[in-house]
Order: sequence, then structure tokens, then C-alpha cells
Amino acid sequence: MRQQLSRHKRLIFIGAALLALATTLWETNRFLQEFKQEERAKMEILASAYQKLLDVKDDNPALLNLSSAILEKNHTIPVIIIDKKGNVVFHRNLPKDYPGFIGKELQNFKKTDKHFKLDLGDNDYQILYYGDSSLLSKLTYYPVILVAIFLLFAAIVYLYYHTGKVSDENRLWSGLAKETAHQIGTPLSSLMGWVELLKAENNPDIPVEEIEKDVQRLNVISQRFSKIGSIPKLEAQDVVEVTQHTINYIKSRTSKLVKITVKAPEKMDALLNKQLYSWVIENMVKNAVDAMEGKGEIAIEISDKGQQVHIDITDTGKGISAAKFQQVFQPGYTTKKRGWGLGLSLSKRIIEQYHKGKIFVKKSILDKGTTFRIVLQRS
Repeated sequence: MRQQLSRHKRLIFIGAALLALATTLWETNRFLQEFKQEERAKMEILASAYQKLLDVKDDNPALLNLSSAILEKNHTIPVIIIDKKGNVVFHRNLPKDYPGFIGKELQNFKKTDKHFKLDLGDNDYQILYYGDSSLLSKLTYYPVILVAIFLLFAAIVYLYYHTGKVSDENRLWSGLAKETAHQIGTPLSSLMGWVELLKAENNPDIPVEEIEKDVQRLNVISQRFSKIGSIPKLEAQDVVEVTQHTINYIKSRTSKLVKITVKAPEKMDALLNKQLYSWVIENMVKNAVDAMEGKGEIAIEISDKGQQVHIDITDTGKGISAAKFQQVFQPGYTTKKRGWGLGLSLSKRIIEQYHKGKIFVKKSILDKGTTFRIVLQRS
């Protein structure tokens, strides 16, 4: 219920922001149109004044002075006047004053409807072209700037909440992991004591060695969970040995219908935390077994790439569509009827956040199989 309410609030916030943006853009556009109409009205007056200058007689100096004053008052709107043959006879308020630039501006003005025809009589005329004032030109870009500011603000808000959410999730994850390790640790200590007592009795009917293996396994799991949320210590480890040891453990607890092979050099060092890396390999192999529904082949290949080590894990499962290459690493994603969908998400966290490496789907073909690649740094 709380999640639905929070989502409802987000939708209201987004809707209000979009409404405000749309209203602002509409008002800005309306203002620009009014401003353009005002500039055209000014140019009509200017064109009329220029026409008067062309028509005025020497015996009417007052009209001549008024027309000249109107022309001189235009300090913002660019104007070009040409004669019947296309020659420039007057220009004003252009940013540059040389023939090439004036000609270029004239061509731009001709592409608009911003012009007035001035009658000189005797079938002669001139044409007054004008463009947008510097202020109007700047205002034209205002909606674009406004949208950019809105998008920037939206991005900042998103990052703020997203970062806070991720931080809360990390704290919750770490707290849960540490509490799990603590809860396992208490009965685990007792189990270790009982195993020692069973060893002392030396009863052949009790499989003490197998019980001890499982207790040790619980101890490893407890250590893994205790490391979540803290920065693990990375050491130069033989990644081949650690991988092979983990695979040997998995083989003994996996169906005989699943064939697991490891192709690797005799030794290769990499910076890793043994417990956490082993956890990743277990998760990846178990994920592959589930993808193959308990029957198929899993091939693990470890290769030297200079300053990096590549571990490719290939299965013969049902494959993954390209659209889901990133989605499979999201918490909660699973194709199984049972399961939390945390295996690949946890593996990604361990490799990328703790080991500063990479993990991704290298390739996948539906109904044929998938290859995951883990990249670690060399020691």
C-alpha cells in the first residue's frame, strides 16, 4: 500500500511538473508571437516613413524631419532595402558591414514574408526587407533553454532520489547479510562443539566426516555474509585453484546428468577475495544448472588477458534474449517458479563493487546456451 501511495505521489509530481512546463512554454510562445506582431507593426511605420521620404517635396521640411527621425530611431531591427534591379541601396543594424555578409543576410530575409514594397512611381520600386531584432532572436531560443533547464532539474532530482534509494537498499542489504551471519554463527558454534564430541566417541555408525563438511560449509556461508557491506580484503590468489576447488564441491552436490569441465592453465594469479569469488562461481554454476533444467554441459574457461583474467562460463541451457542481457542482473529477476532472483544480482555486486571487475552476458543463443564472462584484475 505504501509503495502504491509513493508511486501515486511520484505520478502527481511528474504530472504537475509537465503541466508547469507546458504552461510556461505556451505562455512564452504567445509572448513571442505578440512580440513579432509588435515588430511588424514598427516596421510598417518605418516602411511608411521611408515611403514618405521618397515622396516628400522640398517645400515640406517638417514631414522630412519626422520621417528621418523615425528611421533613425530604429536601433535594433536589421533592415535591407534593394532597388528594382536587386542592388542594395540602404541597410541598417546588421552585425557585419561588408558586401558578402549583407548579400547572405538578404537571401535569408527573402526566405520570409518580412518585406514591404515601396512605390517610387513610373513603374519603379524598392523593397524593404527586415529580420528579427537581436532581442527577439535571443527570446526565440528561450523555450529550448527552458526545456534544457527543466530536463537538468529533473535529472538532478532523479539522481538524488535514485542515489538515496540505492543507498538505502545497500544499507538494508548489508544489515540483512550481517544479521544473517550473526544468526548462523550462534548455532554454528554449538554444532562445531557437537562434532568434536562425536569425533571423540569414534562411533562408526555416525558419518562424522560428512557432518563436519556440512558444518564447515555453514561456516563458509557465514563468513561470506559477514563480508557483505564491508570492503573485503583482496589478495593475490590462484584463480585456477580457487575455481577448481569450488567446482569440485559443486560436482559432488549436482546431478550426474550435468557435466562440468574446467579449461585453464596450471596457475594464474588475480586479485580477489577467495570466499566471495567462490560464492560467485557457485551462483553462476547453479544458475546454469537451472537454465539447463538439471541436464546438460557447463564449460568454464579461464584465460590470461595481460592485466586481466577472463572467466567464461558457458551452459547448454535455454538461452537469454538480447533484450534481457542487462535485466538478468536486476534484483528479483528470475524465470523459476521458486527463488528470489538474487544470484546474478549478488554476483554482479561482488565482482563489480568489491573486485572492481566486470560481469556480463558475453553471448547467448535461444535454445542453445549462454556464456557469461567475469573479468578480474591481475595481481
